[in-house]
Amino acid sequence: MDRGIDFLKSQVNNSVMQHRTLLQNLEDHEGQADDQRFRDLCSRHIPKMREHQRMLEEYAASIGAEAGVGKKALGAALGVARDIVDAVRESDFLRLVGDIVTARQSQDTFATFRVAGQTLALSKLQQLGEHCERDHADYAREANELAHTMFVEHARGAESLGAATSP
Repeated sequence: MDRGIDFLKSQVNNSVMQHRTLLQNLEDHEGQADDQRFRDLCSRHIPKMREHQRMLEEYAASIGAEAGVGKKALGAALGVARDIVDAVRESDFLRLVGDIVTARQSQDTFATFRVAGQTLALSKLQQLGEHCERDHADYAREANELAHTMFVEHARGAESLGAATSP
């Protein structure tokens, strides 16, 4: 396992690819979603996610962690795989849940950047983590609220099961 600057570069590169997937999901789902609330959620958060992607890429460049051809090819392959998974999901609810998982993963990464930046006196890493972690928490909160609402809407009619089952 890498250590020092090589470790930091590899983790920042991973974060760039991971976050790019989230951004692409939101952009795709903004256009694909049947549910207007889901489209609106994506529309509201895409500008912030684009800003985060730009910030990540700038930070990566500043530490010399720019993704090489191999990493970019891997990122493109992951994008194709994501498109295939999305096609199978077929529902706005499942796409939304997938976006929440991806956003939480990025949120955890940004929290790690915040703590590591503070501990190692890497102020740019700390600031990047603080800013992006907060915005991802906001997205996840809103997305979870919508997922809860959509779940209830889709499960409506199953109330009769409550009388038939016991805890």
